[in-house]
Amino acid sequence: MSYRNGLITGIFGTAVAASALGAAGWFFLVKPQEAAKSSAPGVQATVPKPFKEDQGATVVLTADSEAKLAIRTAPVERKPMPRKRVYGGEVIVPPGRSLVVSAPIAGTLKQGPVPVAGRAVRAGTPVFHLVPLLDPVGRANLTASRVDAEGQVRGAEEQYKLTRITFERAKDVLAGGAGRQRDVDDAQAAMEVAKQALAAATARRELLGKVLGELDSGSATPIPLEPPADGVLRNVTALPGQTVPAGAPVFEVVNLDAVWVRVPVYVGDRDEIDVSAPAGVGPLAARGGDVMRPAELVSAPPTANPVAGTVDLFYSTLNPDPNADRWRAVVGAAGGAPIAAFAGTPVGPGQRVAVALALKEPAEALTVPWAAIIYDYHGGAWVYVKGANYTYTRERVLVRHVSGETAVLAEGPAPGKQVVVAGAAELFGTETGFSK
Repeated sequence: MSYRNGLITGIFGTAVAASALGAAGWFFLVKPQEAAKSSAPGVQATVPKPFKEDQGATVVLTADSEAKLAIRTAPVERKPMPRKRVYGGEVIVPPGRSLVVSAPIAGTLKQGPVPVAGRAVRAGTPVFHLVPLLDPVGRANLTASRVDAEGQVRGAEEQYKLTRITFERAKDVLAGGAGRQRDVDDAQAAMEVAKQALAAATARRELLGKVLGELDSGSATPIPLEPPADGVLRNVTALPGQTVPAGAPVFEVVNLDAVWVRVPVYVGDRDEIDVSAPAGVGPLAARGGDVMRPAELVSAPPTANPVAGTVDLFYSTLNPDPNADRWRAVVGAAGGAPIAAFAGTPVGPGQRVAVALALKEPAEALTVPWAAIIYDYHGGAWVYVKGANYTYTRERVLVRHVSGETAVLAEGPAPGKQVVVAGAAELFGTETGFSK
């Protein structure tokens, strides 16, 4: 065999040997793995202590530990829960509550203390005394004023009769079941306003007649200029010693026993607001659980702001001054009930306040006491539901909103279950190991 033939034979033999070794390796390595894969479904795996989701947040106490924690529970309830939304409002003086007192005739204001704007005044207490001055022109004016006062009295009488008829008709319609209490209240308010206007016109007529008689007899006495109602001096336009013509304004009195609150509401929210429900008025810093003074919607000229896209709602509320003697008398006579809900610091014109308006909500909602809600460090809301044998299970809830001391839930335990309202934080600390 030549060297060439021997070299070829060696290379061929080496290749054959390598192929044989590769086939043997494939047979012994790959085949057992496929067999293992095919036999895997037959292997039985067991977990000795499986984790159960409903037992992961369960605390079991002893009777002694439950007594030491003083745990108290309350039921989950489904009940009517009106929802409110807070808007900003502005206090304004209601129409008819700002009164300007004018000089009935020409005269000189008698010397005396200078009234200061902002001072509280009482009805029947003179602010100025007017010494009449009469000349031919003044006499003619006084006579004309007397005639005008007589006409005002007659007009006020007719207006009072008309409002009284309207009030009686509204009461009859309500008694027949076809009217509304609001219509009766509005008619009564209009009748009271007409009655006050009649009284003012009558007093002016009598005063002018008295002054004219005294001037004719030469025994004119200073005329007291009194505020027609209790209130606060808003503006003083004359000073003692000054001569004023007939009809000149002397001072202005504003009565703030009842005020209006103008509430600009976004037009997109208007249909969501329940205008038949009373509103709550409080300070701008009021929180959800704070007590707010009630207010009722009143009829007012429609106003809106097209730039801001808002429409104005007007609410009326009492504004008692707890330091005023007249309010103390009212409280004492009625046992404190009528104005107890309106207690607080009086508000003034232009003051910004918070107004809580009721929204149209479903008839009933799922509720729990606010004290039952606890939060984890992720911000999740939970309650502890009482089970049997001193067992308490932590369940997740979804809080929609909070109204006073009640939390309204979108999701939570079924109605009737007992949730922990005192001791929930201690249970959470026992479960998680956190002391605070």
